[in-house]
Amino acid sequence: MILRFESDGLELIGRLSKPEKIAKGHETGLILCHGFPSLSSGDHDIAKSYYDLADLISEQLGWTVFAITFRGCGSSQGNFSLQGWLNDIISAANYLVQEQNIDSVYAAGFGTGGAMAINAASKCKTLAGVAAVSPPSDFNDWIAEPEDLLNYARKVGVISDPKFPTDLEGWTNELSLMQTIEAAEAMGEKPLLLVHGSDDRVVPSFDARVLADAHGSADLRIIDGATHRLRFDPRTTAVLIGWLDRIKRVAYQKNEPHSYINGGQ
Repeated sequence: MILRFESDGLELIGRLSKPEKIAKGHETGLILCHGFPSLSSGDHDIAKSYYDLADLISEQLGWTVFAITFRGCGSSQGNFSLQGWLNDIISAANYLVQEQNIDSVYAAGFGTGGAMAINAASKCKTLAGVAAVSPPSDFNDWIAEPEDLLNYARKVGVISDPKFPTDLEGWTNELSLMQTIEAAEAMGEKPLLLVHGSDDRVVPSFDARVLADAHGSADLRIIDGATHRLRFDPRTTAVLIGWLDRIKRVAYQKNEPHSYINGGQ
């Protein structure tokens, strides 16, 4: 089911996968966050490649899975910015709670989407936990060459407005504001799963280890021989589904279902 939701006044696209059977009295939701599009694979509408995964998670766990399309991507309005993507996750979380009557909301993100999910969870009470696959621990490469990032973003189509950004300095400063290591620590007791490929040449697995250390109790899984595109690796899917199932069971056992009906930033 394709839905539209609002983030900062922009209309974004999200695809909702709902299970046939839902646990009585408590519904759990997952926001699926795609990564930064790649010029080589031509995946401007990258979120569509996550729809099968969303359906599988929903079927296996009985969760409602919301595969969102970040601003600037696919049919979503707007242009790429890191702060914008963070706001999109928070808006999606609040949408699930307020419009879909979801009781507990988690996020699973890949690449940049994973890093943004960690940052969002450190600021948003609505998000109860995060699974991050191949997330960068910082954006230092982008910070060092912001004009290269801007040009690349235009090439892959996530910035379509030739006048954007109107404030280049402010847009660039957002890159420095996203401190994912500090955000992992600030998540506190919220559960965090980190999955990384041992042979990832885009984001080294060391980044996952740094984030795990910062969080303090993260579940770290290094997939032997895997590269950066872990969403196509069945081992990643198995780890992700197993972890999501386990944290939900733990929450019930503690009688702490992480229900944040009045959550927000």
